[in-house]
This record gives sequence, structure tokens and C-alpha cells, in this order.
Amino acid sequence: MANYKDKVLETAEFLKKRIQKLPEIGLLTGTGLGESTEDIEISASFEYKDIPHFPVSTVESHHGRLVTGGLESKQVIAMQGRFHLYEGYAPCDVTFPIRVMQELGVNTLILSNAAGGLNLAFNTGDIMIISDHINLSGSNPLVGPNEETWGIRFPDMTCVYDKNLVQLAESAGRDMDIHLRKGVYAGLKGPSLETPAETRFLKIIGADAVGFSTVQEVIAAVHAGMKVLGLSTITNINNPDNPMPATVEEIIEVAGEAAPRLAKIIRKVIKNIDANKIG
Repeated sequence: MANYKDKVLETAEFLKKRIQKLPEIGLLTGTGLGESTEDIEISASFEYKDIPHFPVSTVESHHGRLVTGGLESKQVIAMQGRFHLYEGYAPCDVTFPIRVMQELGVNTLILSNAAGGLNLAFNTGDIMIISDHINLSGSNPLVGPNEETWGIRFPDMTCVYDKNLVQLAESAGRDMDIHLRKGVYAGLKGPSLETPAETRFLKIIGADAVGFSTVQEVIAAVHAGMKVLGLSTITNINNPDNPMPATVEEIIEVAGEAAPRLAKIIRKVIKNIDANKIG
């Protein structure tokens, strides 16, 4: 853990020397959703490969770029592309950027992902506010020695997704006439997509959407004391009684079409964040 923390501190120091203002809000985008951060008034931009100790994205449509700058009078740091367990990364690699954000002073984290819909009331292209999650990845980034300066050994997970941020997202949807869904996200390891039997199981245990990301980062963020908002773009509907194959190309296309609406929601949420309540 000491060596891992040293790497986090070195990376944070590298960024501190190169960004104008420290960020208070972190953004993390998933498959096909990199464009949802284009509203940022960028003051600094870094390719992942140029940041010390940073993993690199290997998945199509993940740009692999870290940007900092202003958005609605707030300082943000945004990851255009994330890392996954299925790429062969360990949980501590997947959550490395969250620890760096923690050392930079980020106190609010907004994540987006592309997810398969399990709730048959959903439609392709819907945006779902994550109300809770189920970790079925078989991994947890907190396994191993606990770094006490980062968080407590057993963080409470009864209210992972901040209720105030959820309310801000719901309000943003109403204000802009963007119909938002709300539901439980199941996080799997991947990369193989779900069988009909697995889809049926996920529906039985209460999941509304499923994907291969987000959960690891959220656990680390909760451990770090951050307020969290999760948003899933429903890229396809998984009906176990009428299974339809899904391709990566189709998923990326749907996510890309939803990105402008997602960007509007994120921007409105950031605009209305009250630092006294969120910080």
C-alpha cells in the first residue's frame, strides 16, 4: 500500500504543478460518452500515457485523456475514458484516478457509463440515475491493508449515491424536458455479455441495468468521503425471453447519441451544486 500511495502522491504532485486551479468536482465518462465533457473550458489536457503511473485505456471509444478546467463557475477534472477489470487491470489500477482526485481535493464525483437495460419499461437511449448498485464483479478496491489517511476500514454503503445530487439530476431533467429513469445498477466483471439466464437472475435480484464499470470507482470514492452521482445511458434492452444480440458498435452509437443530453444534465447539476451542502 505504501508504494501504491507513493505513486498516487507522485501523480497528484505532477498534476498540481501543471493545472491552474485545483478541482473540486471529478467527472468520469464511459463508452461512447467522452463528448459529454466537451462543455469544459479546458485549462490543461493530458494524455493518460503522459501521466506518471496512470493506466491507459485499451477500449474502443475511450479517448484516454484527462482534462481540467472550468464548468459553470466550478473547477473540474474530467476523465475521458476509464479502466476496467476485464482489461486485466487490478481494482487498485481501476481506482487509481479516484485516489489521485482525492489527493487533489475533489469532493464530488459524477460518473457516467453505458449499460444494458434489464427493466423492460426502459427504452434504448434512456438515461438512468443510479439509485444503488450491486457489486457482482468478485472484486473490491478496498481489499488489502487499509490506508487510514484515505478512509476508514469499513465504510458504510447504505447511501452510496448522494440524495441531494440525485435530486439535482431529477430537477435538471424536469427543467430541460429530458425524461430520466432511476434504478439499480449491477456491476459485472465482463467482458462477455450476459446470457439469458444471467439476465433473468439479475432481474430477480432487483437490477434495472447492468455494466462492466463504475462500481469499483464508486466504492473508492465512498471510502474517500466523496459525494457521488451515477448516470447510466441505456444502450440496449436485455429481455431474457426474447434475447437480441448486441454489438459494441451499436452500443457506442447509442451512447454517442445520448451524450449531448447527458452533458446537459451534468452541466445543470454542476451549476446547482451548493458547495456548503456538497463539500
